[in-house]
Amino acid sequence: MRMFLSRLKSLALIISLSVGAASAGAMGAAAQEFKQIELNDKLVTSFIAAQKDFEPLANKLIEGGDQPDAALTKELEDIAKKHGFASFAEFEDVGANITLILDGLDRSSGEFTDPIEKMKKELEDIKADDSIPADDKKLAIDDLTQEIAASEPLKFQANIDVVKKHVAEIEALIPEETGESGPDDDEAPAQ
Repeated sequence: MRMFLSRLKSLALIISLSVGAASAGAMGAAAQEFKQIELNDKLVTSFIAAQKDFEPLANKLIEGGDQPDAALTKELEDIAKKHGFASFAEFEDVGANITLILDGLDRSSGEFTDPIEKMKKELEDIKADDSIPADDKKLAIDDLTQEIAASEPLKFQANIDVVKKHVAEIEALIPEETGESGPDDDEAPAQ
C-alpha cells in the first residue's frame, strides 16, 4: 500500500490529481516500483477521463499520507472501476506508464529518450560540473548511479506512440508550470 500511494502521489504530481511533473531522476527511482504494461488508446483515454473524478480527492490523498483510510481507499477503487479499470492499482500503473513516456518525451521535437539514458547524461553533467561542492557531488553521483542500476529500460516501445497521440489532452491536465516538463507558453505540444 505504501508503494501504491507513493506512486499515486508521483503521478498525482503530473496529472492534475496533484501538481507538477516527474524529473528523470524521480522517474528513475520510481521506474522499478511499478509494472510496465502495454498501453492502448482505451487505457489512456479512460485514464484521462478519470482525472475529473479523482481531482477532488487530491487533498484527501495528500492529507492521508501513506495510509489512507478505508473510505478513501474504497472511493479510489470505485472511481477506477467506474472508468473501466480492474482496480485502482491498474489505474495507477497506467498513469505511471504514461508518466514514464512523458518523462522521456521532448515536447519540442517529439523525440523520446529512455529515462535511463537521460539519467546517464545527467550523471555525466554532474561529474563534469566543477561548481558542485565535492560532498554534494559525491552524494548526487551515488544516488543517480543507484537509480540507474535499479531502473529498467522501456519495455513497450509502442507506448511512445500511444502517449504521443494523447499528449495534448494529457498536458491539458497538467497545471501551468515552468520547467522542462511541459511546452513553453508559445510552443505547441509535439504530436
